[in-house]
Amino acid sequence: MPEAATAPAARATVGDSEFDRDIAVTLREPGVYDIDLSAGWTIISAVNGGYLLAVLGRALADALPHPDPFTISAYYLTASQPGPAVIRTDLVRTGRSLSTGQASLFQYDDEGREVERIRVLASYGELDALPDDVRTTAQPPVLPPMDQCFGPEDGPAPVPGSSAITERLMLKLDPATLGWALGSPSGKGEMRAWFGLADGRDADPLSLLLAVDALPPTAFEMGLFGWVPTVELTVHVRSRPAPGPLRVSITTRNLAGGFLEEDAEVWDSADRLVAQSRQLAKAKLD
Repeated sequence: MPEAATAPAARATVGDSEFDRDIAVTLREPGVYDIDLSAGWTIISAVNGGYLLAVLGRALADALPHPDPFTISAYYLTASQPGPAVIRTDLVRTGRSLSTGQASLFQYDDEGREVERIRVLASYGELDALPDDVRTTAQPPVLPPMDQCFGPEDGPAPVPGSSAITERLMLKLDPATLGWALGSPSGKGEMRAWFGLADGRDADPLSLLLAVDALPPTAFEMGLFGWVPTVELTVHVRSRPAPGPLRVSITTRNLAGGFLEEDAEVWDSADRLVAQSRQLAKAKLD
C-alpha cells in the first residue's frame, strides 16, 4: 500500500460536498437540465474541463438507465464561463449491460445567442457488476510520501496558471515534476501528484472525470507556459475507487504543430488503476 498523509479529521461524504453541489443539475423537462456553473472551478477565467465533464457526466447518469460512466469522450468547442448553462441529453442506445447517450452544454453569448460549449458521447454501465478478473502489466506511479510533495499553498507566490480551482483540491505534486515552478523545467512531459478534494470527500466515478484534468499541464515541464486548452478528452473509468487519496500520473510523448497529447492514469489507495484518459490539447509556443 502507498504511504499517505493522515486523513483530515472532518471529511465530506459523497453527496454533501461542494463538488456534489456544484455538479448538481436540475431537470427542467425530459432530457433537458439546468445548472449554474460555479466560479469555484475556474482556471484564470475559464471553467476547468474536468469539472465540466463531471457536470455532463452527472446529467447523463440521471438521463441514462445505467448509473456509472464507463467511457466518455468530450469535444470542447468554446470556453465555458461561470454562470447559467443548459444541458440537453439524448439516449442513443440501451442494452442489458451498457447504455449510450450524448449530451451538449450550452450558454448564451453577450448578444443573447445560444452557443454550444461542449459535446460528449458516453457509454454507461454498473461498475459494481463487473468481474474481479484483472490481468495487467500496468504499474502504479512511484511517488514520495505526501508530506514530501508540494501543493500550490507551499509556493511563495501563486502557481502560474492556477486559480480558484486550487482551493478546492488536495493536490501534492511530485518534486521530480516541479522544475517548471522553480524556473528549471526538466524538458520531460511528465506530471505526477497525490490528488483529492480539499474537503476530504472520497473519490467516486464522477470525481475521476475531474481528476484526469486537474493537474498542471505537462507543457509546463516542457518549458511552455500559458493556457493549454483541451480540444478533445476521452476518459475510461475502470473501477469504483477505494477510499483514500488518488495518485495521478500524466505523460506527453509528442508535441508537434502546436498540439500535444496527455495520457493520464489514476490509481487508488488499493493500487488499482481506476481511470485512464487521453486528451489532445493546444500548446502556446513561444
